[in-house]
Amino acid sequence: MPTSTVARVRQAYARIAETDRPEVWITLRPEADVHAEAVRIDARTADGADLPLAGTLLAVKDNIDVAGLPTTAACPAYAYTPDVSAPAVARLQAAGAVVLGKTNMDQFATGLVGTRSPYGAVRCAHDPALVSGGSSSGSAVAVALGIVDLALGTDTAGSGRVPAAFQGIVGIKPTIGLIPNVGVVPAVRSLDCVTVFARTVAEAQEAVHLMVGPGCPRSRGWPADAPLAAPPVPRVAVPDAPLPGLTPAWADAFARTLDRLSDAGAVLVPVDVSPFLEAAELLYGGAFTAERYAAVGAFIDAHPLDTDPSVRAIISPASGLRAHALARDVERLDHLRARALAALTGLDALLLPTAPEHPTIAEVAADPLAVNTRLGRYTNFVNLLDLCALAVPSGEGAFGVTVIARAFADHVAADIARLLAPSPQIPPAAPALPLVVVGAHLSGGPLNHQLTEHGARLVGPVHTAPHYRMYALPTDPPKPGLVRVEAGGHSIEGELWLLPPAALGHFLAALPSPMTLGRLLLTDGTTPTGFLCEPHATTTAPDISPTGSWRTHLTTTTP
Repeated sequence: MPTSTVARVRQAYARIAETDRPEVWITLRPEADVHAEAVRIDARTADGADLPLAGTLLAVKDNIDVAGLPTTAACPAYAYTPDVSAPAVARLQAAGAVVLGKTNMDQFATGLVGTRSPYGAVRCAHDPALVSGGSSSGSAVAVALGIVDLALGTDTAGSGRVPAAFQGIVGIKPTIGLIPNVGVVPAVRSLDCVTVFARTVAEAQEAVHLMVGPGCPRSRGWPADAPLAAPPVPRVAVPDAPLPGLTPAWADAFARTLDRLSDAGAVLVPVDVSPFLEAAELLYGGAFTAERYAAVGAFIDAHPLDTDPSVRAIISPASGLRAHALARDVERLDHLRARALAALTGLDALLLPTAPEHPTIAEVAADPLAVNTRLGRYTNFVNLLDLCALAVPSGEGAFGVTVIARAFADHVAADIARLLAPSPQIPPAAPALPLVVVGAHLSGGPLNHQLTEHGARLVGPVHTAPHYRMYALPTDPPKPGLVRVEAGGHSIEGELWLLPPAALGHFLAALPSPMTLGRLLLTDGTTPTGFLCEPHATTTAPDISPTGSWRTHLTTTTP
């Protein structure tokens, strides 16, 4: 990334001219305005301001408010100009990101193709004959073309994932409610998510973390037991039978991707995915379209000539739905959710292709509703079942896969995605408490599973200040006892882990005598919680302090 925001802005506008993709944008800010904002960001950075996204350019889907720029939802007759930005946008701007403009989309966020817009069909970044995927089409293409670093989309049926797959980039659809939807034109209010496109998992994760927080009636915070990491050997559900609709070439690509994931250390577990796929059919094939009508149906009925025919054909008929039809589908979904979550028992995530095919723009024009329906086969169920998802390229051209996990297991999905799309680790966003371990809970140790089973994340090696003595306790399994002393102490090597807060309470409740939890003083002056030992238990135990490390003691002890 360039060293200054100003340099990044110059690069972006040069790239816009070079790529010549005007259909990507609905509103592109004048370069002079963006340059002036970049100058201010660089000046604040020079003055020492903490702006983690300084030098980052952002594109925003045009159903998300940016102060002073029109919000059209790809319908000019619907346009309004907000005075304030949506919280999701404002939080990224507060971190130093500069908005380049508002991007094209499937009208009213209804579609997975990227062609349902009066501003033109958004073409795939890599092959203009192919669809870009929707509804967050322009945002995904702006990232794939290298014009912006991050882009916001929305996702109700797969709009933050299908465009990512077709462009070969990363798309994160977080758990519903983590990012507020205020300032977002609703599609299905109870299911909508603000999503992020980026080139790496780490970049997308950082943006999500910055946007998380309260701000709307449906906001949800991280629970105390939200896992912070995937286990060292994740167990990933995969289909136990051929997927319906998957093209032969992409079926082969998916098989190769599964081999790569297995080679990377995951355990693949075949499961019946039919309840997931059946739930997907409810999003458009049932009464849930009533929420789309509640959002924009009256406007569409009043402005038939200003709306896309395919969008109108989906939303307007929902005016005739009866309340009992929605109640029936809610009950059916409850049964499907129970079956789907039961299929994931003991597993960390589900891996599916993001889309079954990559159609051409001409194919969509010939049969717009049927092609769009096919593209949602593996995505439509995710929000209905309250799951999180992360789409990543698989190294197979436009073919990509999605890691799908339970609500609030966003960090688990990201870690598994990294097995296919390597990316730096970043600190978790969910609440976390530090814990220092020096013995049997170390990585590879016999009790380490007690950490990983609770979703703990390894931070790295640490050393205590030289105020401790360590003893080899006669326990099963063997473990050390760490005691703080006034004089004659040693620095002891350990590991720092982050635990979900609920997990630390579990450790305290289950801790066997003579072990205790207390504050440890580390060489950097911090005092995280760590494992200590009651002094009385060390009176006859061998003093192994000079080794400085439990691992060293184990490797030097004669069997």
